Amino acid sequence: MERQSHTETVQATLQRCFETVVDFERYPDWFSGLEKADVIESDPDKGLWTVRYSLNMIIRTLSYTLSYSSTTPGQLQWTMLEGDVNDIEGSYDFVELEPGLTEATCRQGIDIGFWIPGPVKRGFEATALIASVKEFKAAAESTPA
Repeated sequence: MERQSHTETVQATLQRCFETVVDFERYPDWFSGLEKADVIESDPDKGLWTVRYSLNMIIRTLSYTLSYSSTTPGQLQWTMLEGDVNDIEGSYDFVELEPGLTEATCRQGIDIGFWIPGPVKRGFEATALIASVKEFKAAAESTPA
């Protein structure tokens, strides 16, 4: 599965970035097309979460469940447990550049389960990934410290 990546510089602390990215229930407030995010399991002390999503793709709504893990506030990884696509895996990495300024890099691969010409698929995935990271950035920067 091919992975795409995108990096943004966020005017927020590394901790604020991590708190924003693990506030799964608020994703529909800032993630375009995401209709629902239900936290099924949560153990923040162990860095483990399971979240079920409903994503409106205009043609149809996709449902999928992701398992998240984190060993540090600097990284979050996810894999798909079940859903309407074949596979999703990815990660967020946060690096503090200076106090209140964090580099956020998202890497993600998606196997949608049906054929789309390579250039169209890569273009769609890159555009969606860039938009989601920019939406994350706006959410992290607008969250009060």
